[in-house]
Amino acid sequence: MLTIAVTGATGAQGGATARALLAAGHHVRALTRTPAAPAARALHRLGADVRRADLDDRPSLDAALAGTDSLFAVTTPFGTDPATEVRQGRTLLDAAADARLGHVVFTSAAHADRRTGIPHYDSKAEIERHLRTTAVPWTVVAPAAFMDNFASGWTLEGLRENTFAWPMPAGRPLTLIPAEVIGAFAALALTRPAEFIGRRVDIASDELTAAGIAAVLTTAAGLPVAHREVPLAEVRAHSHDLAAMFGYFGTTGLDVDVAALRRAHPEVGWHTFADWAAAQDWPALLAAAPRRR
Repeated sequence: MLTIAVTGATGAQGGATARALLAAGHHVRALTRTPAAPAARALHRLGADVRRADLDDRPSLDAALAGTDSLFAVTTPFGTDPATEVRQGRTLLDAAADARLGHVVFTSAAHADRRTGIPHYDSKAEIERHLRTTAVPWTVVAPAAFMDNFASGWTLEGLRENTFAWPMPAGRPLTLIPAEVIGAFAALALTRPAEFIGRRVDIASDELTAAGIAAVLTTAAGLPVAHREVPLAEVRAHSHDLAAMFGYFGTTGLDVDVAALRRAHPEVGWHTFADWAAAQDWPALLAAAPRRR
């Protein structure tokens, strides 16, 4: 069994990867800035070795990576900015290279290698480029849009008014994936390095139009839900980064070959959006959602 370090272990992707690796019988070293957090304690109960590590603290990374075989690496600009994400990503990958790890799986974003002009995609592309300059064997897993985001924010606010408010035309398709499947695919890559080293793989588990998403939410939440297209200018007033992303989704789109992924890797257990939506506790989520003002 491998000993695999997982960054962002208390987050969605890192947590899902850690749980998938533990379920497969591997030793997981869960790296987090907050070892006392409930999510970290939950991983510890599952058998993970929880260690404090901070992407802005190189000595903590060196100590946390010592004695591990592989690394699942995740970075984010949210809560900071893209420049900080790049700096932290470089630090993490340099630490992995100096630790002479046998494999790094970096989670990026679908199409981040295509000069999208989306700030938080471009920062991941820069980290990908740095990864290729290190001596460590690598794989890039690049997820499409997160299904999990539909259980928060705009979606919950809109559902309280029987609306799926989304900054895309009703007929425009979008490829989607839940964090659980990202974790399963990352775990597969980490445990089958010979198959995945040197590869960059865009991943998604379903594709739906905005109108199709509204229809699934209608069934899952038990509410009559109609799609309403949110103007990009409204999004831009809150975030230039997100407006750029939705502008890309609504024009170029994320053309991930879902059917090919399902054929090639059936063991991943690809969830449809309907599968994911049916598993959510919508009454509790909607009860907790703040009302619009």
